[in-house]
Amino acid sequence: MKIQIAGTVNDSIVDGPGLRFAVFTQGCIHHCPGCQNPETHDPAGGKEEDTAVLIARMKKNPLLSGLTLSGGDPMEQGAACAELARAAHSAGLNVWTYTGYTWEQLLQENDAEKMALLRETDVLVDGPFILSQRSLELDFCGSKNQRLIDVPASLRENKLVLWRPPVW
Repeated sequence: MKIQIAGTVNDSIVDGPGLRFAVFTQGCIHHCPGCQNPETHDPAGGKEEDTAVLIARMKKNPLLSGLTLSGGDPMEQGAACAELARAAHSAGLNVWTYTGYTWEQLLQENDAEKMALLRETDVLVDGPFILSQRSLELDFCGSKNQRLIDVPASLRENKLVLWRPPVW
């Protein structure tokens, strides 16, 4: 399946816990002022890639603990991103997805492709980046309005459940 991407990072340590394969999708409708990746907004920008190529690259690194889908907004390419997430899960990796949509917006819209990606996501970082709420003290979020949502627990319990890091 084809996907439009801005790029990848083979060994990210800032896009979720552990060592991660990060895919930065191309295309975002939110255009948040102060966005750290404004070059990813244009859906025609970046480059076209095949999900099979990305999956093969992801599976080459035995040290990975997860896949992070960021952007742009991965929800704008839900089917392709869901395919990447399924492959990550089959390889024993967790999946984090960053989106400018809120949890509530995704559930209300109930778009089939976005929901497919949501169901394959372990942690959803939701909400637009809000420059006036920017904080460098947050783990894995850019602004204080964004939430780390435990998607499997939220879907199972039919209510929003925030993700909490494991206690060692």
